[in-house]
Amino acid sequence: MKILVLGAAGMVGRKLIEHLISIGSLRGEKITGLHAFDVVEPAFESDGFPITVSHGDVADKATVDGMVSAKPDVIFHLAAIVSGEAEADFDKGYRINQGGTQNLFDAVVAREGYTPRVVYASSIAVFGAPFPEAIQDDFHLTPLTSYGTQKAIGELLLADLTRKGHLDGVGLRLPTIVVRPGKPNLAASGFFSNIIREPLAGKRAVLPVSKDVMHWMASPRSAVGFCVRAAEIDGTEIGPRRNLTMPGLAITVGEMIEALGRVAGAEAVARIDEVRDDTIVSIVDNWPRKFHAARAQSLGFVAESSFDEIIQAHIEDELGGSI
Repeated sequence: MKILVLGAAGMVGRKLIEHLISIGSLRGEKITGLHAFDVVEPAFESDGFPITVSHGDVADKATVDGMVSAKPDVIFHLAAIVSGEAEADFDKGYRINQGGTQNLFDAVVAREGYTPRVVYASSIAVFGAPFPEAIQDDFHLTPLTSYGTQKAIGELLLADLTRKGHLDGVGLRLPTIVVRPGKPNLAASGFFSNIIREPLAGKRAVLPVSKDVMHWMASPRSAVGFCVRAAEIDGTEIGPRRNLTMPGLAITVGEMIEALGRVAGAEAVARIDEVRDDTIVSIVDNWPRKFHAARAQSLGFVAESSFDEIIQAHIEDELGGSI
């Protein structure tokens, strides 16, 4: 079993590879090699199987083609620039998010008789307002951001190339993943993690939207689980609709802060400063808030049932189990 991970230095990519190193297998087969790629060279070590690390630009066709030439059995396509950056830099967003995906698909199609499982990280940003109270699995794609449009293009290509037998694709419409470790990034959704991660670390955080904003979330643990399940599931169980909305938790910012108080106390909550940012507000207003992800759940995809669980997972995985 050979694996290629594009976006290996990102949060989900890193945690996915660490998980694969720990278990040493995928789809019931022993992993014999893993190629970890990103714009910056990732760092991984494994005694169980060889790991190749490299860095470059997914928008460079030759770079992507060279990696696919090894014919990995499973490809995790997690490489992208985040929503806020894709909105601010139109050309870069399409060059990386749409162009990089096209390069990957072209490299696969060019190899006759090669049909890898491709797990594509999409986003709930493929949906656009006006929204129903809760979005069903058959809700139409009408993205209202460049990032969402780029992800929707990838979904359509994935489904069509799977239909034509060029690849065996599974698209994951990921919720916003919280609590992200590390430092704040350029994602418009970054504050959802910031208002939990920073107070837990004794730092101040800025809340740029009102507390009644509701959003769809899951933990990094769940994101890794989604990827693994997508790699292992029998494609015939999914059928022709290859893009799935992942399960998550619909919760308001106020409820997130209440959970922080229950887990870490009032002192942590007091480190959150409410400073409205109209740009962030305008982006978040166009995002969906709640889903019925019955199809993914019926296929074995699982997420948390409370935000307290999400906070506790961050404490265990990133803070050594204690605040």
